[in-house]
Amino acid sequence: MTDSVEPDPRRRRDRLTIEITSRTIWQVIGAILVTLIVIWAMREAHHLLGMLVISFFFSLALQPGVMRLVHRFGWKRGAAVGVIYLGLIVGLVVMVLFLIPAMVKLADVIGGNASVWVANLTQWANDTFGTSFSKGGLSSNQAAQAQDAIKNWAEGSIGNVIGLATAGIGFLFDLATIAMFTFYFTADAPRLQRSILGLLSPEAQEKVGWTWDQAIVQTGGYFYSRSILMVINGSGFFFTMVVVGVDPLLAFPMAVFAGFVSEFIPAIGTYIGAIVPIAITLALEGVVPALVVLGYALVYQQIENYYLSPKISSNTMAINGAVAFGAALFGGAVAGPMGAFMALPVAALVTSFVSNYGRHNEVVYEFDYNNHSEAPLTAEDRERLEEAQSGEGGGVTP
Repeated sequence: MTDSVEPDPRRRRDRLTIEITSRTIWQVIGAILVTLIVIWAMREAHHLLGMLVISFFFSLALQPGVMRLVHRFGWKRGAAVGVIYLGLIVGLVVMVLFLIPAMVKLADVIGGNASVWVANLTQWANDTFGTSFSKGGLSSNQAAQAQDAIKNWAEGSIGNVIGLATAGIGFLFDLATIAMFTFYFTADAPRLQRSILGLLSPEAQEKVGWTWDQAIVQTGGYFYSRSILMVINGSGFFFTMVVVGVDPLLAFPMAVFAGFVSEFIPAIGTYIGAIVPIAITLALEGVVPALVVLGYALVYQQIENYYLSPKISSNTMAINGAVAFGAALFGGAVAGPMGAFMALPVAALVTSFVSNYGRHNEVVYEFDYNNHSEAPLTAEDRERLEEAQSGEGGGVTP
């Protein structure tokens, strides 16, 4: 038996010693300063960074249409992007030209019928719940107070108008900036992708390139499929409301709202989008027409879930409903309505990346839901059961 030799304590201390020189100190100070400068620059330029992210998202959404025009008609990418921009501008102008008079008409109808609706609602509440709300008009004192309040609001409205105009100018500038970056990101996408991938290793290039392509597929597929479904659903709402007697000029903005909200807000969007057309129909035409609009919303939702959406959205947005709903809530909490709008394709992209590059193990445990009294099935049990059912295992059962 040999005696163990204790290591020399001095040698062990030498191995643990970290040599600190003036160069090391300056390197640490430099790294801290660079980190602080980067954080400060990102905080100062967070608005610009946000616009860049939005522009890149819109660029991904435009890519499928641009590639179709380039491959089918041989157009240059810049010309293809320009044609898509022109189509979007024309559609927006037409939408505004229809929506402005429709919204004015809707405001007039609401203003002319508000007192009647309030009286009917008050009468219904009194009859249903036994309350005693007054249906009379305003007293002289209340009218005077209302007049003073309106006068004060008018006197202070000049500053609000100036602030609104300034905000509008800023919004137009941001919109032009996003449109410009989106144009360059889309028109120069191949060269931009090659430049970024050239900075990475071959293995990283494969993963980043696949993720980039999947982002185009998921974002573009989401945008185009939802847009088609919005047109179909909005048209259905419009014709249903017109059939039951709603003025077409009033039905149009309600149909646009219902189609957009129903298709671009997951899960609860269907119900939020249908509430406004149903309420307007109920107020203008009565209970039976409102029930007809409600019936259309319920029937269409089933047709979309089981037929239209699988056909139009095939191979895109393969994402669980609960994940989609949670992603929309998370995106809305982080970045508002735009974050909720962008959250779904991002969640679908993350899901695709995890499915493709995540580690997958064979499932060796499965519970027998047909017979809860027996023990859970293991991989060997399932194999013997399959052999027994196929006649190869001599009738062995788990």
